[in-house]
Amino acid sequence: MHVFYEEDGGFKVATVKETQPASLMVEDVRGKRSKVKSANVLLHFNQPDPASLLKEAEALAAEIDTDFLWEVCGDAEFAFEALAADYFGEKPSAPQQAAVLLRVSGSPMYFYKKGRGHYKPAPEENLKAAKAGLERKQREAEQMAAWQAELAAGTLPEAFLPKIKNLLHRPDKNGMEWKALAQAADAAQTSPLRLLERVGAIPDAGQYFLDGFLLEYFPKGREFEASEPVFAPTDLPVADVQAFSIDDATTTEIDDAFSLKKLPNGNTQVGIHIAAPALGILPDSELDKHLLERLSTVYFPGDKITMLPDAAVNVFTLEAGIARPAVSMYLEVGPGYDILSHRSVVELVPVAANLRHGDVEVHFNEDTAGRDGGDYPWKQELTFLWHLAGALEARRGRADDPNAPVRIDYSFYVDKQGDGSQRVRILPRKRGTPMDKLVAEMMIHANSQWGKDLKQAEIAAIYRTQSQGRVRMTTQAGPHVGLGVDCYAWSSSPLRRAVDFVNQQQILAMVRNEKPRYAKNDAELFAVIGSFDTAYSAYNEFQDKMERYWCLRYLEQENIVELSGAVIKENLVRIEGMPLVLRVGGLPELPAGTTVKLQRLGVDYLELNVECRMATI
Repeated sequence: MHVFYEEDGGFKVATVKETQPASLMVEDVRGKRSKVKSANVLLHFNQPDPASLLKEAEALAAEIDTDFLWEVCGDAEFAFEALAADYFGEKPSAPQQAAVLLRVSGSPMYFYKKGRGHYKPAPEENLKAAKAGLERKQREAEQMAAWQAELAAGTLPEAFLPKIKNLLHRPDKNGMEWKALAQAADAAQTSPLRLLERVGAIPDAGQYFLDGFLLEYFPKGREFEASEPVFAPTDLPVADVQAFSIDDATTTEIDDAFSLKKLPNGNTQVGIHIAAPALGILPDSELDKHLLERLSTVYFPGDKITMLPDAAVNVFTLEAGIARPAVSMYLEVGPGYDILSHRSVVELVPVAANLRHGDVEVHFNEDTAGRDGGDYPWKQELTFLWHLAGALEARRGRADDPNAPVRIDYSFYVDKQGDGSQRVRILPRKRGTPMDKLVAEMMIHANSQWGKDLKQAEIAAIYRTQSQGRVRMTTQAGPHVGLGVDCYAWSSSPLRRAVDFVNQQQILAMVRNEKPRYAKNDAELFAVIGSFDTAYSAYNEFQDKMERYWCLRYLEQENIVELSGAVIKENLVRIEGMPLVLRVGGLPELPAGTTVKLQRLGVDYLELNVECRMATI
């Protein structure tokens, strides 16, 4: 006696060796014995032998038309033996019965299992839907195979083009395109990213990085949604000054300006004027919400994403030839550059000039500042502010050390060519020039003094503190050790940073003796700090990434094969003439500061890395 039984979701055959009340001891075709529950046995047979039955049943099952089988079985639940009798005749053989069971159990789309050996035909609508789904999957499988073939041949499928940004940065891993890409990458023994690069999906690595950044931090796009127009107040008193700003040539968000005026008592009035967008952007307005979403202007070579739309910037930027609303801090400065008093007012400030670094530093630089020489526009004002800046720096305990190493900053300029290509210029600029010091010290003083004023007035604000080497944002006033000040609240860039905008709202309330927007321990204030810290860090990281990208572009653009650099430590080398640090494989152990010559072998833009080797020391 032989049995056909079900076990572990599959069908098996064996010869009975011993019968017990609820189980059988059986031996399979390989001679292995095991115990089988009697309830699992679906068919007893004497002929043919187990191996032949299974072979014949599988052959017969392959010939059965499943659609015909479904049509003849009716609507009710059935046992497979009964269906076998209907299909093959009144007394079907064991192989025929097993064949029907194999076909029915192997067609779950047509037949629903209701019990051991019992099934029910699927309703017609369900079967049609299942067939349609199967056909769709078959079509998808064929389409994916075609895409994989294109990718293997080095061609980007046309269907990928509308979804290429998402495939690169935010792939739908259940989508057909990603599955085809992943399978093609596996077959090519590479990553999906590298495969997309190989087939030309990343023609510009810089755009690739920008697209990824925008998808992550500006999912609605970098353009501003339409919002209500913003107007500057016109009923403010007009300051009796002629202010001037100092900025890079590319700056459009001019936050700060300065003015000087001789007082009757012989002292000098120094005005620090900060653009006042908080006068026109009302709390909870659409633009206010945009600002608190963006939190900062994003800077990177050749481009920027502004915190405020141009329409708002144009209303409040301290543009020459116009009187613009500002929060002004006036300092009374004595002959020895001592600050005798200060006051803050809200007013319209006439801006006489927008000075640009490149134009002014030709005349006002380390060799000429504070010395007699040729005349140039704003010389008297710049010279006075430079002396004042030096006095302020000394009082902070941060006076220049003549023996300190020279620190270099770099400016990136990306120029579009007539053919649409781009060329980058990387210009070194010594940190701490007279122009830099002048602006920095004025801003540090204003931010520090307004922080103290807000603390004294018991008005909530956002402060930057530093202790034990850690800089953090907080609502509690505290010292900033690195700057050497007792209190520091960013307030001087309200067109570019949300923290400065928030603090300006609080300063306006203090100056006007009004109720401030944010109270102490206001949950919204803490939310601004948390969001700003996260965004500002991400924006700076993106700027660093893009500067590194343009450094690599510059190496290829100028066909620089031989590089010179200084060892930082271990195998890290700082390249001369640009803000680029490379890890050099095989670099011997050398003292920090050692100059090495490197040979550039290749550039990997996706990894932002340069393959190089040491040439000479």
